[in-house]
Amino acid sequence: MSAVPRSSIQYQRMSEADVPAVMRVEDDIYEFPWTPGNFSDSMRSGYQCWLCYASSELVGYAVVMDAAGEIHLLNLSIAAAWQRRGYGAELLAFVLGNARASGAMRLFLEVRPSNAAALALYRRFGFAQIGKRRDYYPARWGREDALVLALPLSPSHAVIGDGA
Repeated sequence: MSAVPRSSIQYQRMSEADVPAVMRVEDDIYEFPWTPGNFSDSMRSGYQCWLCYASSELVGYAVVMDAAGEIHLLNLSIAAAWQRRGYGAELLAFVLGNARASGAMRLFLEVRPSNAAALALYRRFGFAQIGKRRDYYPARWGREDALVLALPLSPSHAVIGDGA
């Protein structure tokens, strides 16, 4: 994986006008994508919905819920053409930085056990499995469990990442 020059990355809040571009990425990379309504509802609910751009091109996005001093990462996705180039780590580091700045104590997420690339990324950042949600995700063969991962956000748990 190559290091991503941070100066080439720009972040902005997602708006309703961005949903069609987000859906092109979502539909391309997932067999069971979120719907436009999922993104719209997230924005209306006050969740942090971030877009990540490089060279004016949408690289990825993240949807984050902040409640009761904890952060729940609901969606972190990188467009197929930009995967395995360090952008997932950069977007995750951005989310973690915002979470720490908000004073949150912990970040949670769910991930498919079959998503080896995502699991490797989260483990590299220090996430640990704290549970399992049975039959959480739709899957071609029926349902797939979700692994529940958590990361403490205290200052002693600095972001490890890939050094990019």
